[in-house]
Amino acid sequence: MSDELLYHVEGHVAYLTINRPKVLNAISHELDDELALLWDDVDSDPDVWVAVLSGNGDRAFCAGGDISGGTGANPSRVALGGGLTGIGGTLRILRKPLVALVQGYALGGGFELAMAADIIIAADNAQFGLPEVKAGIIGEAGVVHRAIRQLPHHVAMAMILTGERLSAQSALQFGLVNEVVSVEELQETGRAWAARLTAASPLAQQAAKDAALSRAGYPLEVALSTKFELIESYARSNDVVEGRRAFQEKRSPIWTGS
Repeated sequence: MSDELLYHVEGHVAYLTINRPKVLNAISHELDDELALLWDDVDSDPDVWVAVLSGNGDRAFCAGGDISGGTGANPSRVALGGGLTGIGGTLRILRKPLVALVQGYALGGGFELAMAADIIIAADNAQFGLPEVKAGIIGEAGVVHRAIRQLPHHVAMAMILTGERLSAQSALQFGLVNEVVSVEELQETGRAWAARLTAASPLAQQAAKDAALSRAGYPLEVALSTKFELIESYARSNDVVEGRRAFQEKRSPIWTGS
């Protein structure tokens, strides 16, 4: 693992930091490969229940893909963001809850990467944008699809068609982010959200996330009538027993993720 991607685990939380502040944490092909490997680790490690993604420095969370080596697409390479955006490769859905801590610029593919998270905490200096049309770079239009789904239609279309940015407060107003804090409070707020998330059963969270996302584009009656493998598996887990016992004993549950 290079020093351009920092990774450590505390408790049940994996912290990933894109460490390329000189290029606004833009993601190179090599960094995509490293991110993909770490997402494998996050998903496969039973002791990791939550992941928190951030960018180093105050200027940017991520300015998208690093195009300094050219814009030509390599069909065999990992999708931007280690697969989470699905831009330029196969889309990957992380099984564990993901929190994105966004400061400064979150542009293009970096904006997409933030939107791939389940929870977004923004610093008050955050700016979200899709600048592709201003630069005349649109590729296969991968960068437009999340915005039109996560923002009000006309807000998203204005961003897509003008390349103009959305402030942190506007993002909060439109429901794109969960919370706006000062730059100085961003990391601590991320830890607080991680603590809130790890207070819940990790297996229940993973089952709920899978059910919610896998049927998000389906009619309600289809979603309601679907049987979900992870939910059925969770019903036979130790965490179900612990949850019931803790409720009866009027105490906080002690989850094992088993």
